[in-house]
Amino acid sequence: MRRAEPADLEPIVEIRAVVMRPDLERLGRFDAHRVRQRFRDAFSPAHTSVVVADGSVAGCVALRPAEDGYWLEHFYLAPALQGRGVGSAVLRTVLGRADADGMPVRLNVLRGSAAQRLYERHGFILQAQDPVDVFMVREPSVEPHRVPGPTMPAPASASVSRRLPA
Repeated sequence: MRRAEPADLEPIVEIRAVVMRPDLERLGRFDAHRVRQRFRDAFSPAHTSVVVADGSVAGCVALRPAEDGYWLEHFYLAPALQGRGVGSAVLRTVLGRADADGMPVRLNVLRGSAAQRLYERHGFILQAQDPVDVFMVREPSVEPHRVPGPTMPAPASASVSRRLPA
C-alpha cells in the first residue's frame, strides 16, 4: 500500500464502479454516472491508501479521522484480488493504526454485501441499519494487530468532514 495521489482518482473510480455494481443493482440503486461521481466528490488523497498489485492500482481504502474515532471508507479491491486474503491484510494494517491510537472505527456497508462478513471477522459489530446501509463499529483492540510490510499513511490532519453514503 502507498499514499494516494491525485492521479489515482480515475483508476479507483473504475474499480469502485465494478465492485459496487452487483450490490447496487440488487438494491435497485445502480447509476453508472452517480457511482463514479460520488467517489470523485469525496476523494481525499490525504486519508486514502492505494493497494498496488503487479505495479497497478488494484484498490484503495480511506481512514478518515472523526471527532470520536475513525471512519473506514472507500474500501475497494479489484475482483481478481478478492477472496485471496488481501482484504484481510489491508484491514489488519488499517485497524492496527486505529488500535495504536486507541480509537474506534466506524463504517457503513451496503445491506447484503459479502463485505459485511469480512468486517465481522475483523471485530466489527452492527450498530444500526436502514433499507440500504448497515452501520458497524469496532472498538480498539487491547492487543493491536501488527503485520509486517506496508503501513497505512497517517492522516494529514484530524479535521472532521461529513461522511457521504454510497
